[in-house]
Amino acid sequence: MIRIDFLGTGTSHGIPVIGCHCPVCSSSDDHDKRWRSSIWVRKGNTSVVIDTGYEFRLQALRAGIEKLDAVLYTHQHSDHLMGLDDLRVFTDDRKLPVYGFSQVLSSIERIFPYAFTDMPYKGVPRLEAVEVQEHESFRIGELEFTAIPLLHGCMRIAGYRFGSTAYLTDVSDVLFGENADYLAGIKTLIIGALRDKKHWSHFTFDQAIECGRMIGAEKLYFTHISHATSDAEINSRFAPYANAAYDTLSLEVDDE
Repeated sequence: MIRIDFLGTGTSHGIPVIGCHCPVCSSSDDHDKRWRSSIWVRKGNTSVVIDTGYEFRLQALRAGIEKLDAVLYTHQHSDHLMGLDDLRVFTDDRKLPVYGFSQVLSSIERIFPYAFTDMPYKGVPRLEAVEVQEHESFRIGELEFTAIPLLHGCMRIAGYRFGSTAYLTDVSDVLFGENADYLAGIKTLIIGALRDKKHWSHFTFDQAIECGRMIGAEKLYFTHISHATSDAEINSRFAPYANAAYDTLSLEVDDE
């Protein structure tokens, strides 16, 4: 089995949004408190995080992450990237590999150049950039991942499949014609769904569900959710087929 812990499930603002007093931002339901989207994936002794947003340090402390074998990046937007410096605690005795498409790694190396040098100073992360190609499968310890190209507005980004689960956040087009074979047999689909109102670079809830049914997924979990809709409302409308993921949710999924 593979264990997935949701470190964050919110959109780029996070929830509550600064200065907002809407019903969701003012909610007392802990499921409506959403840090930026990221997951922690584990199998046996292998530990991998997908994306490191602004709150990564806090997310790691809350989840109890003490070991990382690698980090996978979906894209270079700041809400998925800017916690990278806190990877330093995982690189005291070796370089930590970070995986992504070439344009993602180029952005990371431009923003954090000191993380990719042989500087002996221990106050910086020591990282190794590992480029992956679209549809490439690669193994990290006991986990195997496949990089799934997606559209996020006009940007081509990465989703990742592992076992019978796919993590497709920040998606506006799943490029099914290109990806059908690589998404075949998906049982659990974790997919970005921003809100009801259409957005140029994110799925709505209905679009995400349509995508899930096209793929043939048995169960959907929405992530990268905005403050337009509460956790309770989402679940009342779309369960049992689809539920809102929430920060600290933990799942066990099939590894094949």
